[in-house]
Amino acid sequence: MNSESYLSVEGLWKVFGPRPERALQMAEAGKGRAEVLAETGCTIGIRDVSFEVSRGETFVVMGLSGSGKSTLIRCVSRLIDITRGRVLLDGEDLTAMDEEALREVRRKKLSMVFQHFGLFPHRRVIDNVAYGLEVQGRSKAGRQARAREVIEMVGLAGWEYHYPQQLSGGMQQRVGLARALTVEPDVMFFDEPFSALDPLIRRDMQDELIRLQDDMHRTIVFITHDFAEAIKLGDRIAIMKDGGFDQVGTAVELITRPATEYVREFTKDIPKAKVLTAADVMTAGTPDGRRVPASATIESIVPGLLDDPSPLTVVDEEQRAIGMVDRAAVARVLAS
Repeated sequence: MNSESYLSVEGLWKVFGPRPERALQMAEAGKGRAEVLAETGCTIGIRDVSFEVSRGETFVVMGLSGSGKSTLIRCVSRLIDITRGRVLLDGEDLTAMDEEALREVRRKKLSMVFQHFGLFPHRRVIDNVAYGLEVQGRSKAGRQARAREVIEMVGLAGWEYHYPQQLSGGMQQRVGLARALTVEPDVMFFDEPFSALDPLIRRDMQDELIRLQDDMHRTIVFITHDFAEAIKLGDRIAIMKDGGFDQVGTAVELITRPATEYVREFTKDIPKAKVLTAADVMTAGTPDGRRVPASATIESIVPGLLDDPSPLTVVDEEQRAIGMVDRAAVARVLAS
């Protein structure tokens, strides 16, 4: 395990069906899902997946329906058993734990937010949010005090004593998010949590998660089928196909250097100007004059280059000049 990684997945396989060992042998020999299914009656859900997530990182897994992403997150969170491989959390092997030890880890270190909110309809918001602390055996006064803190954090102050059916879909998802945060987990798993929401509410929830992550620095594994959402939320993104990873990298790496045709198809409709930054396209030189931060998107600096053709000086967070951007550099990248 990399010394900087907090969550590590090593050689993970998940086979559904009656003859998993034979299915594994065939899959390792290069046979496809359909061939394995025809001979063994088994479905390869996850195919030899390995990755590491650093403490405080948001790692996004994306792919089309049936690619295996929801199965993966259920294996990593140990909601379902794996067929082969290991899952390490801060050096502890979750796959080697007995049920009692695993329950303790789930209660204290892991939280999960699903697409379907899974709220208790007969419990008020505050009791839904405090549920994880109730399972831990915390006092009612203590868990409700903590629940109120998190309810305010997610923008639901004043709704503590309402029931889920009295809330909109976006508000219910905030309750689900608050419930996951209340136990102060080390790792948070999100399985397409915003995909059922209206576009404007979905954007608000994405912004809310970014704001909370800026404050809390949790280790997050986030599942989505939406590449725009992946770019917005993820520090790194894994593209999943047929149970395996096609490529793992930053949004810029995936867009500018797709490893497979499948990844290229996924990324081709994403406007590069919205993703690439001045740091990604800068060249050597530090001309005097206008300055732009290295993190500025190409989209944001193009108007300035159109108004004035002189190069822009790129500066880092300490305002030190580290390079320059001109019209030619931008044109080359956008045309590539």
